[in-house]
Amino acid sequence: MDAALDVTALVLILIGALLCLTAAIGLLRFRDVPTRLHAATKPQVLGLILICLAIALSLRSWPVVAFLVPVVLIQLATAPLSAHMVGRQAYRNGTIDEVSLYVDELVESKRTPPASGG
Repeated sequence: MDAALDVTALVLILIGALLCLTAAIGLLRFRDVPTRLHAATKPQVLGLILICLAIALSLRSWPVVAFLVPVVLIQLATAPLSAHMVGRQAYRNGTIDEVSLYVDELVESKRTPPASGG
């Protein structure tokens, strides 16, 4: 049983590391902000979750699980929030190609200043 859990942990660490590597490559290779944000958040968060799961399986200790659960929850909370804020700022700066947007939900906010009340 221990050998099967160790092999499972090894496979999860390998897959998680590959996902984190693809996130890093995506940050370097992609050209625009939305695709870079996608590469920075989705595979990286899944890779971290898989690595934390592998650590929990490998060490087989409840204090380790109690330590890893907040790490995963904080990552799940902060990655989408930071990506949203970076994407919103890139939209405001005009660094996003507006022609490539299918739906532009923020077009109204460009016409009216945020503090104007209207």
